[in-house]
Amino acid sequence: MSYEAIAILMFSSMMLMLLTGQRVFGAIGFVAVVTAFFLWGDRGGYDLGFAAAIKLMKWYPLLTLPMFIFMGYVLSESKIADDLYRMFHVWMGGLSGGLAVGTIGLMVLISAMNGLSVAGMAIGATIALPELLKRGYDKRMVTGVIQAGSSLGILVPPSVVLVLYAMIARQPVGQLWLAGVLPGLMMAAMFVIYIVIRCRINPALGPVLPPEERAIPMGEKIRLLGAGLLPLFIFFAMMVPFVNGWTSLVESSAIGAIAAFMAAVVKGRMTREVFENSVRNTLGISCMFMWIILAALAFGAVFDGLGAVKAIESLFTEKLGLSPWVILILMQLSFILMGTFLDDTAMLVIVAPLYVPLVGALGFDLIWYGVLYTITTQIAYMTPPFGYNLFLMRAMAPPEITLRDIYSSILPFVLVMVAALATIMTFPEIALWLPGYVYGN
Repeated sequence: MSYEAIAILMFSSMMLMLLTGQRVFGAIGFVAVVTAFFLWGDRGGYDLGFAAAIKLMKWYPLLTLPMFIFMGYVLSESKIADDLYRMFHVWMGGLSGGLAVGTIGLMVLISAMNGLSVAGMAIGATIALPELLKRGYDKRMVTGVIQAGSSLGILVPPSVVLVLYAMIARQPVGQLWLAGVLPGLMMAAMFVIYIVIRCRINPALGPVLPPEERAIPMGEKIRLLGAGLLPLFIFFAMMVPFVNGWTSLVESSAIGAIAAFMAAVVKGRMTREVFENSVRNTLGISCMFMWIILAALAFGAVFDGLGAVKAIESLFTEKLGLSPWVILILMQLSFILMGTFLDDTAMLVIVAPLYVPLVGALGFDLIWYGVLYTITTQIAYMTPPFGYNLFLMRAMAPPEITLRDIYSSILPFVLVMVAALATIMTFPEIALWLPGYVYGN
C-alpha cells in the first residue's frame, strides 16, 4: 500500500471513529499509535506515543494553560463578571442599542479574562440575555449579539485555543496572542457598528432605558466604573510586563492568576466553594487540552513520517495546478464544513498535521494563518444548520427563543465575520503588525 493510501486510510478511520461518538483525543491517538505499530513494528509504535508525551511535558509554555484558565474561572465564579455588565448597563443605557453594545464590550473583557468562547457564551446567556429581554430588546438581535460576542473568546488574548495552535504549529505563543489583538478589536468594532446602525434604523430592536433607570448618582456611576474595570486592570497588569519584556509568558500568566485570586479575596468573594469550583474546572479543562495535544503530536509524527504533506502539496500545485490562494480558500471552506459537527480544538488537531505544514510550504505566514484559523472556526461554529454555538445557545436560552430565532439571529453577524476574515486575508499586516513591532523591538 502506498503512503498516500495509508494517509487517506488514517484520516478516514479517524473520522469514522469520531462519527461513532468516540472522544477526540482517543480517536486521534488510537489511529496514530496503531498505524505506527503496523508501519514500524513494536518499538516504533510504542516509541511514538512515548516521544509525544515527553515532548508535551517538556514544553514550558504549556504552564500558561492552567494559569489562564484558573484566572478566568476565579473571575467568573466570584461574580466579578456581573460587575462588568452592571457598568455597561449604567453607562450605555441611554444609547439606542446601548445594552447590546455593552454586551459586546462585556464579551471582549470576558475574552481577556478567560480565553474560551464557551465561557463567554455561558456568561452572556446567564447575565446579559435575561436583562436585555426584560428591557424589550428584540430576541433575535440579542441572541445574535451573545453568540457573535462569544466568538471573540478564542481570538482576544489570552486565547487558550491559540496556545494549542502554537504547540501544534511550533509557533511562539506570544506572537500569536499579539496577532489576535487587532483582528479581535476590529471584529468587535464591526459588531458595534452593525448594532448601532441597525438600532438607529429600527429603534424598537434596542430601546433606550427609561429615565428612571438612568437616574443614578454620579458617585455610584464612578464606583461601578471602577468595579467593572477591575478585570481590565488585571489584564494589563499581566500583559504589560510581558509585552515590555520584563517577564516571560509563563511568569505573566502567574501574575494574572494571582491578581485574579487577590481581587476576589479583596472583594470578599473568595469562598471555599468558589475556590473549589475554580480549581476543579481548571483541572478538567487543562487535562482535556493536554490529552488532545498529546494525540495531535502523535498523529502529526506519523503524517510527517509518511510524507503525506509533500504528496498533497504536489497533488494540489502540480497535478491540479491550483494557486496557493485557491488552496488556502479551500482549506478555510473545509473548516466551515467540519464546524457543523466538531468544535474548534477537534478541527485543529484533525487537520493541523496536514494543513499547517502545507500552509508553510505554500509560502504563507503561520502566525497570520493562526488568526485566519480562529476566525474561520468561529464562523463555522455559528453557521446553520449544525453550528456548535447554535445548539449551545438553544440549551442556555429561555423557552420563548426558538431554534428558528437562533438561526436567523446569527446570519448578519456571520456576514460581518466573513467581511472581517476577507479584510485580514487581504491585509495581513492587520494581524502581523503588532507582533512584528513588539518582537522587532
